[in-house]
Amino acid sequence: MKKYLVIGNPIEHSLSPKLHNFWMKKNNINAIYEKEKILDSDLKDLIGKVKKGEISGINVTVPFKKKVIDYLDQLSPGSETTQSVNTISLVGKNLIGYNTDIDGFELAIKNINFNVLNKKILILGAGGVVSSIIFALKKLKAQQIIVSNRTKEKAENLKNLFKDIEITNWGNIPDFDLIINATSVGLKKDDKISLDLSKINKGKFFYDVIYNPKETNFLKEAKKLGNEIENGKKMFIYQAAAAFELWHKIKPEIDENVNALLDD
Repeated sequence: MKKYLVIGNPIEHSLSPKLHNFWMKKNNINAIYEKEKILDSDLKDLIGKVKKGEISGINVTVPFKKKVIDYLDQLSPGSETTQSVNTISLVGKNLIGYNTDIDGFELAIKNINFNVLNKKILILGAGGVVSSIIFALKKLKAQQIIVSNRTKEKAENLKNLFKDIEITNWGNIPDFDLIINATSVGLKKDDKISLDLSKINKGKFFYDVIYNPKETNFLKEAKKLGNEIENGKKMFIYQAAAAFELWHKIKPEIDENVNALLDD
């Protein structure tokens, strides 16, 4: 039986096993998918197991999307540009890193019918997924992309990959059409982003990459203030479907059963 993993720290919130095991059962694939909380020191050994065939594929989440790159032989064009990997597969004798977060975000935004063209986007955070979001937003022809992170230097580093993004100090809220929480603040029930959102005009769009819990405090507050909100569930599903197709060469069906499964 083949074995697949999602690795991260924290990892308890991940619904990847639920989704991948559902699709594998539906497509009669003899495999199992599990989640594993790891430390930096575990990375080399774990990725080595893919090379040996002990693990058939790995999904990567916070905080390892950049850290895994050192242990791979090759990167897909999207991973190379964003310097972020969320899916690992053995192709021939090479360990290849892919980035399905790009497609995941792009398809999710299109699915909710938000037109990014000529819009101003504010991104909170500068972690592994942010470069993927910027890549997708540029592809969708956003007018302006502004990044704000508690550690400003980390946000500035993104300019090495994307020269024309803007960086603003944490706490400063410039005008925007769409604001994206790409931090991990919200995974815990009591997590609150230390930003005053009350002065923002109504009718903006608030997006949270987090999908579990379904409504973070960031989204709850935005809704109270009269804004549109969306969580990261669709992005999660689309990126997972792309990883599933890479591994199994089967395009999994995304239907109401999948949505219901993740809402349980």
